[in-house]
Amino acid sequence: MTDIRDWLRVHWWVLLLLAVTLAGTFGRWHAHPKPGAGVLAGLAVLVLLARRKRPELTWLGNAAAVTCYFALGYPDGPVYLSIFASAYALTSRWTPRRWWPYAAAVLPVVLAMASRWSGASLASVAGRSTWFLAVLAAATAVGAAMRTRTETRREHARRAATEERLRMAQDLHDGVGHGLAVIAMQAGVALHVLDQDPAKARESLLAIRESSRESLEALRAELSRLATVPGAAAPRAVHSGLEDLSALVGRVRAGGLDVDLHVFDPAGRPDAEAAGAAAYLVVQEALTNVLRHSGATSARVEVSAESGALVVTVVDDGHGGEVTEGLGIGSMRSRVERLGGTLSVGPTARGFEVRAVIPEETP
Repeated sequence: MTDIRDWLRVHWWVLLLLAVTLAGTFGRWHAHPKPGAGVLAGLAVLVLLARRKRPELTWLGNAAAVTCYFALGYPDGPVYLSIFASAYALTSRWTPRRWWPYAAAVLPVVLAMASRWSGASLASVAGRSTWFLAVLAAATAVGAAMRTRTETRREHARRAATEERLRMAQDLHDGVGHGLAVIAMQAGVALHVLDQDPAKARESLLAIRESSRESLEALRAELSRLATVPGAAAPRAVHSGLEDLSALVGRVRAGGLDVDLHVFDPAGRPDAEAAGAAAYLVVQEALTNVLRHSGATSARVEVSAESGALVVTVVDDGHGGEVTEGLGIGSMRSRVERLGGTLSVGPTARGFEVRAVIPEETP
């Protein structure tokens, strides 16, 4: 039953066109029925059922049926509609480069039609031919426009899916990647001081537990997005803001890195949730890179407000080196630039610096 409903949903208009065509064709011969006219007119419409998989067969089959219809002397009627429908079916699914060679199939149709008008004046034949070709061209243009529209929608859908996958990869990298980097350093500290300073080892283990919890929450949030039923509203991940920087820095300090944090007082500032979340992620990723790559012993984090924008600076005393735009830096840059800001990274005289300028009002 479901298959029949799906079939009718796709082809209902073909059945309607078939009924109109047969009714109109037999109506012209009510006194002297011509079964052959009905058969050819019906075939000219029924070939439209193949339009989705083989539009070229629809076009050629329709041209053959209509040519025979007029060549046998059957009268004008709604059979014309099938010609326009088959032209639309072909051009709405194929590019002009593909369907253009098949355009010649319309010539025998026109010649067969012209043979029916042999007794009419030249002006009448020219007028009828012009009308027919104009409507055929209009059907072709509409089909080409629909094909372009469909391709544009598909491209937008593919681009949206790609952007969503990239965003999810960035969220996983920012949340889980940072947590694992902190856990690795804190575990090393705990092993190093386990016998000499049990209190310090305990502090590192507590920080490992907190980092593990946050990383798991970030992972669950992204997995829940993956498990969302298509078409349903996906839950958005909850991002941290400026008020969470102290906790972030505290976990990094527990891993053995001396971090100096300076954040302006946001009291009285306009709401800038997106900018605050982006600033937090910049600091998180920058400190993650310090832990993983720089060999630094200390870092300085500054967040200030200047001319309606948040200015985030993270500087460490590790070895600088060449900048490699991997997923981490790319994630920071895309988040900042999405809000209309700028990001600069590079070595300094004493280490490495990450600086982001993030507008508080989204453009």
